[in-house]
Order: sequence, then structure tokens, then C-alpha cells
Amino acid sequence: MDIDEQSAGLDRAVLDALRRSVGTRPRRWLITITLLLGLLAALALAAAEQPGDLTFSTLSDPVQSLMSVTVPFLGVLLARDLRRAPRPARFTPTLLAATLLAAAVGLFGVLACAATLALAPSGTAPDPWRHAATIALGSVLVQIVAQLVGTGLGLLVRPAVVACLATIVLPLGLWALLGGVDVLQPARAFTPYATVRNLLSGRMSAANWAQWLVVLLIWGVGLNSTGVARLKRRRPGGDPTPSATPRDSASAV
Repeated sequence: MDIDEQSAGLDRAVLDALRRSVGTRPRRWLITITLLLGLLAALALAAAEQPGDLTFSTLSDPVQSLMSVTVPFLGVLLARDLRRAPRPARFTPTLLAATLLAAAVGLFGVLACAATLALAPSGTAPDPWRHAATIALGSVLVQIVAQLVGTGLGLLVRPAVVACLATIVLPLGLWALLGGVDVLQPARAFTPYATVRNLLSGRMSAANWAQWLVVLLIWGVGLNSTGVARLKRRRPGGDPTPSATPRDSASAV
């Protein structure tokens, strides 16, 4: 198989994974709820905030943070499709599809915040668009890391409900736990919650970018690599137990 054929095969697999991500009514509702959370948060904050305090940053923080709660659930469901497949399947197309979907959610949040700020009454903060480019990029990165946590835990934790809950409890719980011990507090900088705060503030130093990279390696690459390795160990020649294909398993949720 030449490079063009391999590329075409990967493209088809990614498109198939994207179709699975919206292939059932519950999944479409999950995406709709995620987007509505961001939009309603932007509108609510614009209505409640004093015009002089309204900035792209103050909008982006709650909007992207709320959406990042439910985004990983999509990753969990896509990873579960692979767990239930009758034959070993490549994880790369699913991971790419999950990443693209998360980036699209982040971009939606960016547009919602930008539109809300642009339509806000006069009297906004002196520099409402300060760090807007960095925050926009950070918004996409926030959702991508959140999604990767979902795919990783979806591979590692069998019950989908438990995996979804773990995407919330594990990062926040670890952040809170590290904050309760003085000697461990510096390690909080390497939790997803801490990097979210930095990215959505727009004030990213070289140290902050390095911290985000470590978080990506641990919570994104690390979780997913461990999950894929575990899946391969459990199904070295294909798992004869499941009877559903990835496409068919999507019909359940």
C-alpha cells in the first residue's frame, strides 16, 4: 500500500469516527448541550457583569470551562466504541476525530465570546480584547486536553458512566488534594485545572507553556498510551467476546 492509499484510508477512518461521534441521538444531544452551556454562559455573564468589567478573558473563562466539563464525555464514548469492537482497530483515527471535534467546540466558544463582547453595550473595559489571540488559542487547547482525558479514561475505565465521572473527579480532585499539602502545592501547576486558568487568562509565560506541555504529555499522551497498551494486552489477537463493530456499538449511546 503506497502513501496515498494509506492517507486515504486514514481520512476515511477519521470521517467514520466523526460520523460515530454524532451518529446517535444521545450523542447529538450531548454536543448540543455542550454548545448551549457555552452560549448561555456567555449571555448570562454579559447580562450580569458590569460593562466596565466585561472582557474577552472574563467571558472565555466560564464559557470554555463549562464546555470542558461535558466535552470529555464524547471522548469516553468514542473510546468505548473501540473497546467493544470485535477486532483490534487503529486508535489514531478515533483520536484525530476526537481532537477535531474538541477543537470545533473550542472555536464555537471563541466565536460566542467574541460576538457577545462585540454586541455588548458601550462602556466595556478599557482594553476588552487584551490577550484575545492567546486566549482563542488557549480555548482550543483547553478543549483538546479535556477530550484527550476523556479518550484516555474511556480506554482505561470500563463502565462509561464511571469514566465520564472520572473526567471530572480525577483532575479536580487531584488539584484540590495537592492544594491541601504545602509541600505538594507546586505540583498543582501540572494539573489540567491549573493550566486552564492560565490559558484562559491569556497571560502565558514560557514557564506556563512548559507546564501546559507537561500536562498534555501526562494527561493526554500518557493516559491514551496506557489505555491503548492495556487494550492490546487484553486483546492480542482480537477480542472474540464483543459482537458489535465500532459503528454498531455507537447505536447504544
